[in-house]
Amino acid sequence: MATQTNTIAGACVDAGGSALGMPQLCAEWMPNQIFWLIVTLIAIFFVMSRIALPRIGAILAERSGTITNDIAAAEDFKNKAAEAETAYEQALTDARAKAQEIIAKAKAEIQADLNVALQKADAAIAAKAAESEAAIGEIRDSAIKNITEVATDTAKELVLALGGTADATTISAAVNARMKG
Repeated sequence: MATQTNTIAGACVDAGGSALGMPQLCAEWMPNQIFWLIVTLIAIFFVMSRIALPRIGAILAERSGTITNDIAAAEDFKNKAAEAETAYEQALTDARAKAQEIIAKAKAEIQADLNVALQKADAAIAAKAAESEAAIGEIRDSAIKNITEVATDTAKELVLALGGTADATTISAAVNARMKG
């Protein structure tokens, strides 16, 4: 039996069928390589344009939509937070105003109560002062009467002790004249 060997010899292949140098750089094979390169690129283009790129585009669109929705929601929350802060500040201002109003009202009530108490105290003091003045007046009148009696009795006793005659009207007139100054 005989074996048949194909010997293809050319610029890129030796007699044994081995490539000479780098097959990719062989000028005889360039048209074949360019054909398959174009076929492969067209196949890759169709696969990418029909399958991969629409999926990637859909994912990017979904992400873009999600990001846009998230930014819109964040903006909405920011606006709500600003509104809540404004409402809080307004409530705080209202509470402070109400507290000032309550304080002013309490001060007015306390001042009114204080004025009433002062008026009562002044009236009580005036009444006590009037009573004291009346008591002092009575004591003064009583003291003057007692002093006049003592002075009259003493003058009478002195006149008698000195050997004179004690006339009651003369002694009373002398004591009264002396008491008047």
